[in-house]
Amino acid sequence: MKKFILFLLVLGVAAALFAQVDLAEHYFASGTWKITDDRLYQNDAGARLAKMNMRAAQSGPMVYEFNARYEGGAEDGHGGFGLHLFVDNIVNRASWGSGSSWLFWLNYDENPISKDIPKGLSGQIYRSISQSEMELIESVDLNDYASLLIDEYLDETVPFRIWADGDTGEVRIYDPTDLDTYYEFNIDKKYLPLKGNWVSLRTNGMCMSFTMDE
Repeated sequence: MKKFILFLLVLGVAAALFAQVDLAEHYFASGTWKITDDRLYQNDAGARLAKMNMRAAQSGPMVYEFNARYEGGAEDGHGGFGLHLFVDNIVNRASWGSGSSWLFWLNYDENPISKDIPKGLSGQIYRSISQSEMELIESVDLNDYASLLIDEYLDETVPFRIWADGDTGEVRIYDPTDLDTYYEFNIDKKYLPLKGNWVSLRTNGMCMSFTMDE
């Protein structure tokens, strides 16, 4: 369960940026986005490449705090959400990649079309090379935690905290039940330093909501 929670932490980073940049510059590039009662919603469960671009300068150490909530749409056996961090450039339309960036993704698919994606619940890390090209860096089978995908848990609003250093590639993902505890991993040094002016928040085949401020 702890591994599953920690992977979720990675995927929610974009929501933290809302409070930091106050959505001063953002674009609803694809999907159906709406701000209601200080939460940002993506309400089109059929959108496969729903995307919101947010301007946020990123370099060196970064701290992100936020919450995220599942709102429905994965009843057909497929759904996912995630975000691109350290994006260098964007396009305000649906796209597979998002410039040069890193995509952290949580996926549920009962019939994946790629042999590299585990059936059921999984997590992926992609290196985005351009708007149309991405490289799968890692794919993790999370089916040990699929029993958590029930209504009792899915409607919970979960708080998260992440610390990431674009200079060293070190990322610390904090346990939401104990913020003195964190999981640590490192991005390959050949891709450093990580810098960008944008974050792209994405959903695929499901609805999500994210915090606007704390």
